[in-house]
Amino acid sequence: MLSSYTPVATLPSSDLSKARTFYHDTLGLTVDRDVMGAVTYTCGGGHLFVYESAYAGTNKATSVTFDIPVAEFDTEVDGLRAKGIEFLTFDMDGVEWNEGVASMGEEIKAVWFTDPDGNILNLSAGEL
Repeated sequence: MLSSYTPVATLPSSDLSKARTFYHDTLGLTVDRDVMGAVTYTCGGGHLFVYESAYAGTNKATSVTFDIPVAEFDTEVDGLRAKGIEFLTFDMDGVEWNEGVASMGEEIKAVWFTDPDGNILNLSAGEL
């Protein structure tokens, strides 16, 4: 069944050149395959597939979550800030916000940000 396979996060882009710059240069992802109209990045044990689409940026919910170790969270957030990434905040019950970082209890932290098309990405650390 499908539970035996690794899903691939899939994101639309209206400008693949801008998306390539963002995902490679800003986020530091490694290109796995680059074909006409699409690029696949290796991310940990999975992949992120970015393709050209007229529907890019129409999803208003989180599209991709990067699950990172708690010990690496602050370093990753600082690295994103250094690259000019601005974090989003939301009204969420039980969440404490500090400079764009959401804390849910002492062990869960998260940030949300967008790619050039407005797709919402998330870094999360800790057990939800």
